[in-house]
Amino acid sequence: MADTEEDWQSQSTDGVWEAEEGVPHLNDQFIQQYLQGREALIAQEKKQRSDYAFRQSLSPMAAEASAIVSRIRDEERLTVWTGEFEDGLALNFDGNFYPGMMFSLAKERMQGTRLWKIVRKMPKGSLLHAHFDATVDVNWLIEKAFSTNGMHIYSTAPLSSAADLANASFQLTYRSSLKETSVASIWTEAYRSSTIVPLAEAADSFPNGGRSGFVSWLKDRCTITSEESIEHHHGVNAIWQKFMSTFPILGSIIYYEPIFRASVQRVCQELLDDGVRWVDWRAMFEFQYRREGCDVPEEGYEETIRVLGEEVEKFKSTEKGKAFWGARMIWTTARGFDKRRIVESMKQCIEVKKVYPHLIAGFDLVGQEDLGRPLKDVTPELFWFRKRCVEEGVEIPFFFHAGECLGDGDDTDQNLFDAVLLSTRRIGHGFSLYKHPLLIDMIKEKKILIESCPISNEVLRLSNSILSNPLPALLSRGVPVALCNDDPAILGQGSTGMTHDFWQALQGWENLGLEGLGALAENSVRWSCFEDQSSREWIKDIKEGSFGHGVRASRMKEWSVEWERFCQWIVMEYGLDTESDGEDEGQ
Repeated sequence: MADTEEDWQSQSTDGVWEAEEGVPHLNDQFIQQYLQGREALIAQEKKQRSDYAFRQSLSPMAAEASAIVSRIRDEERLTVWTGEFEDGLALNFDGNFYPGMMFSLAKERMQGTRLWKIVRKMPKGSLLHAHFDATVDVNWLIEKAFSTNGMHIYSTAPLSSAADLANASFQLTYRSSLKETSVASIWTEAYRSSTIVPLAEAADSFPNGGRSGFVSWLKDRCTITSEESIEHHHGVNAIWQKFMSTFPILGSIIYYEPIFRASVQRVCQELLDDGVRWVDWRAMFEFQYRREGCDVPEEGYEETIRVLGEEVEKFKSTEKGKAFWGARMIWTTARGFDKRRIVESMKQCIEVKKVYPHLIAGFDLVGQEDLGRPLKDVTPELFWFRKRCVEEGVEIPFFFHAGECLGDGDDTDQNLFDAVLLSTRRIGHGFSLYKHPLLIDMIKEKKILIESCPISNEVLRLSNSILSNPLPALLSRGVPVALCNDDPAILGQGSTGMTHDFWQALQGWENLGLEGLGALAENSVRWSCFEDQSSREWIKDIKEGSFGHGVRASRMKEWSVEWERFCQWIVMEYGLDTESDGEDEGQ
């Protein structure tokens, strides 16, 4: 019969038995030499990490704060992330609680931890990968739609069955008046395709609970629900189908001028509240933008960008927004479009850039990589675009999505090669990069940053949880990375900021710690697209960092001051508590 744990512990502490068997002690000299060599090997490997230089430069205050956060993290792993901590919740959850569990299951609990409070207060620098349409809080957006005069809803088919409610296409829109005063309910078979219906009227007549039921239904159609986020057995394509279906609905609400203006203000405020000072947004310019009171949408997107810039500056001019550095937009189009449609979008991008050069930061292709055209197939259009930019005298660098996939050696996986060869300045996601040792070396040499979005990777079924995300493999190889939130309004974070992604990384990865999190935040400032720069100027600026003389250097210095204040706050707020806890454990 196998020994019980009690028997094993008794034997391991029995000095007579150890002597009889010749089992060495941990404090024997040759065992200690082995352990010292082991620690030296681990320390040697950590010198290759991308955050090694940042760790070496920590001030005494920052080092103390990092040690405090590590103690809090370790304590909460033992006290918060167990079924015993909250028996009622544990009984309602079919599974075990553990640090690094699936985001949608961990979210409510993480938000009640001390670690959450610390990460929430952390200066996070810049948000480098976020799609504007998917950063506006959905609950707020729905309320805003109801409070905005002239909002209507229409569908391509009657929304009369459960299948229609789940899958049929519909959008909201502004109209100054109705052409038809008597319209069949959108919830019945008598409804005629694309007939607009007043939003309030449709909501109040919703067959499954009236207005409150309508709001719940609309929110589910605009987001990936908690249930959908954990149903990984349905695969990547299924979740992407739902994911992509949300953008036309959200865009149909957001891009009406009064709502758009309010959305920009709200997102800027929420980012600043979360410790984010700058954002490089992305948006796919395929939506219809309407000025206030106008039934006819604008031709082109100059007005959209003008209003975006105006609202950002308006926010910065307020007392509450004076600490916000600002925002720019990376113009995107769908990688699934044909040659003509992509080129037309590129032309629009260049024209808007000529009018608002300070607001357009770069160009990207978006959409599910597995089902879209690979970058190698779009190479002719991309070379045409680069040539046209030179002819027009504009600087529009590439910031490509690449490697957001599970494949190994297929066209989607190999988008990473094209992204590097086409001189992308950053790579969105880069999830499959860890499989490519040569590309890793090239990316480090070329100073290309990876915009990593851990919660997005999980919800879109590339990883099961933060624990299976491959990002630690890149950090250990010295690849520069910044954490981002991608599409927080859709994916379940429920807020515009980055605290959820930062918290997940800190709690999930033992090697990271507050020091590593700080290095990721500093990277976000170093690789921000604050202004137009040639490739040579961009690389020079990134290499010089805070020792340079431009906008980037100035803002890196500002972030460093914020970081030290934050570390001081941790020491003042939690230092004595964690020291007392440690003393109690030792007694």
